[in-house]
Amino acid sequence: MAATADPLEAFYFEHEEQQSICGQPVSPITDGFDANYPSVVDRFFTRYYYIRANAAYQVLYHSNRICLICLAPSHPALAQGVSTLSFDVGNVDRSQNVVKGKGKKGGMILQADSTLALLTTETGQTYKIPSCIRGKLVEVNAALVAEPKLLEQLPEGAGYFAILLPKIENCDLIREKLLTQEQYEEYLKTSHEQDTEHLETSKEQKEEEHMKANKEEPGHHGHGHSSPTAAKLYKFTVKVLKIAVKSL
Repeated sequence: MAATADPLEAFYFEHEEQQSICGQPVSPITDGFDANYPSVVDRFFTRYYYIRANAAYQVLYHSNRICLICLAPSHPALAQGVSTLSFDVGNVDRSQNVVKGKGKKGGMILQADSTLALLTTETGQTYKIPSCIRGKLVEVNAALVAEPKLLEQLPEGAGYFAILLPKIENCDLIREKLLTQEQYEEYLKTSHEQDTEHLETSKEQKEEEHMKANKEEPGHHGHGHSSPTAAKLYKFTVKVLKIAVKSL
């Protein structure tokens, strides 16, 4: 069956000829494109972060209290590659959460350290995704079960884990316990410095162990062992003495 021609195909590309409306010239809409225009997240959400077991999670906090739980850019799962995601955390399946009405009645009440989902990476590592805040579970992003790669592709969009709604009276305390963008960046800087220091310390320890092992090898100078040069000299001396004895 032949494909049907798209009647709008001619309008998908910018026309070179001047466009006009009621005789007035109109600039192409692409002239108003601003690559630096703030995203939806930048305009309507505030980024906060929650740290658990040296892994960072992002909380996108909307002005109406709605919170989206996501992976932070530094989360190791993004580097390892996301393989699977499940909302069945063992004792309960978060995907079975049901809410009703404007008050979102019936939603599961979660604590900040409650397990929201289980994420497995391509390296076989499993992460228990925390709820990050105390609040009512409004919905989980069920699409992640079939398309877990959305966590990598659209971490601040279709790659969110779930939507939580905290109580009004808890909002200030919740924000105080989370890291701001500036604090998160400082956390990354400090973590990087600590990792670098740890690597340097490990390198120095390995070098010291290597030097110590060399000193303890037979034939090395010191500790009562003969050096290779001394051993050769001894053999040469013995050989000369044998020749001298035979010549007597």
